[in-house]
Amino acid sequence: MNRKATALDVAKKAGVSRSAVSLVLNGRGDGNVAKESQDRIRQAAEELNYSPNAIALSLRNQRSRVIGILSDEVVVSPFDGNIIGGADDVARARGFVTVVMDTERDTARDASAIETLLDRQVDGLMYVTVGLKPIEVPHGMLRVPSVLANCYDEHPQPQLHHVIPDEVTGGREATEHMLELGHRDIALLAGSEDSPAAPLRVQGYRDAHAAARLPVHEDRIFMAGWDIDAGFHGAMKVLDGVSPSERPTAIMCANDRLAVGVTLAAARLGLRVPEDLSIMGYDDETRIADTMVPSLTTMALPLREIGRAAMTTLLDAIEGTGETGSGAPVETMVPCRLVVRESTGPAPTR
Repeated sequence: MNRKATALDVAKKAGVSRSAVSLVLNGRGDGNVAKESQDRIRQAAEELNYSPNAIALSLRNQRSRVIGILSDEVVVSPFDGNIIGGADDVARARGFVTVVMDTERDTARDASAIETLLDRQVDGLMYVTVGLKPIEVPHGMLRVPSVLANCYDEHPQPQLHHVIPDEVTGGREATEHMLELGHRDIALLAGSEDSPAAPLRVQGYRDAHAAARLPVHEDRIFMAGWDIDAGFHGAMKVLDGVSPSERPTAIMCANDRLAVGVTLAAARLGLRVPEDLSIMGYDDETRIADTMVPSLTTMALPLREIGRAAMTTLLDAIEGTGETGSGAPVETMVPCRLVVRESTGPAPTR
């Protein structure tokens, strides 16, 4: 049986002291160990498949090295699980483990779930939601370092740091892509009015038009909902029974499922995508956006990046390396990413 690698093995392979290995792998390397040495230590640890002994670390630091994650429905939903995946990536890399509880959208269970996690002596807490939304922060989250991911404190004076996608910039960059292709009549199926993300994406749409000194046609903006049938019916409203000169040359959608519906409507009407109509989604939903025919141009939500950023913020607070106090920032906005595929193309000539 192969012997498990020790910190001393890592130190010898990296050409550093054992104490340097301990500092770096416990997250205290910055300011204590040169960056080049830190890189060698991490590479050596990876090559030797070395990980610190969690029990020993807990005894030395008086910490459980466990992070509690509470979600509204991320665990039981097919969407947004990458937030927890990204958070867990960072936690494991820094010697922590995560415990996840899901309330299945029953906010009455929030307080008891937080207490259950606190009873397990977690070092910190994270609250994760499906879709951007405000929440009432459970009081128990104020007893330990805590962070919000994909949601924010609805209180006028937020008490917890939140990490959210930059929806306004996402909406603007999506619209700019269409404008760069020559589209000037762009319809927007903007989601539903009860979503905090929807008006932010509409603002981005408006900002892009303003920057290009183009008018916004208000009758081209529809709060259509989120599902495939909403996309189909929304598209039929603007495409069916109108001449080519009167219909939009592009339709932007607030998520990829709406874009599927728009594509079905275009097929029903005999319109080619993207030759007659360009279609753009939002989210870059796995097994939808990249497998559609034609494959869907979309604005990717940075879900895994949100999870990583939120967990990094939380662990920095726990280990005393992050910004704290009244002057510390309460918001991190993570940029979305344009993914260009086959469903968008140059505006057709009329």
